[in-house]
Amino acid sequence: MVTQTSPSPGISHIHTVPRAAEILRITSADSVNGHSTSSSKESMASNVLKDVHIPARLMEDFLELARDNTSKDLETCGVLGASLKESTFYVTTLIIPKQESSSSSCQALNEEEIFAIQNEQSVYPIGWIHTHPSQSCFMSSVDLHTQYSYQVMVREAVAIVMAPTDKSRGSGVFRLSEPGGMSVLRECQEHGYHPHREPTDGSSVYDHCSNVYINPYLRLEICDLR
Repeated sequence: MVTQTSPSPGISHIHTVPRAAEILRITSADSVNGHSTSSSKESMASNVLKDVHIPARLMEDFLELARDNTSKDLETCGVLGASLKESTFYVTTLIIPKQESSSSSCQALNEEEIFAIQNEQSVYPIGWIHTHPSQSCFMSSVDLHTQYSYQVMVREAVAIVMAPTDKSRGSGVFRLSEPGGMSVLRECQEHGYHPHREPTDGSSVYDHCSNVYINPYLRLEICDLR
């Protein structure tokens, strides 16, 4: 079922939940065809961070929306909105803003339109999703600064990278390490592509998320503002 939403331009998708559907945790060992998962019963997610649930169709739907740009070797970005219930974030909204793109960058425009939808739907800015149309699945220095701007607002904010041409890992869900990665980005004043120093605590600048789950019961609303 597909219906137009109003007043915000967009599309709402309602998907049939398969019988015996299971909520699965995204793991760091991504498969060739996308992301691998493990049962939520075996979760090793942090007890400090709140869990984040994403709709089962989020990544697939986003890649479809990004298809034209991907064919032109242009990045596409989107903003994730989530509700918070009983200490768990549930991603319910994907906003595709007006944007300027290149093969290695994507900049959202008219951010006031994003804020208006977030306020209208009372959702938290729980992170972002973007493509690497011809690169591997990783976080660039520019991506790290973008992630910092989200994570400094909401600790659980995630960065989802979709790399359709990466045969070893088609997607990844990342966040800056704490306190190491956050400290490095907080102190960095450089712009564009540049190297970052290693955190003094011996950690990586960013990590795979261990608190993110694929939830087939979630309904996703897509607001495409382009």
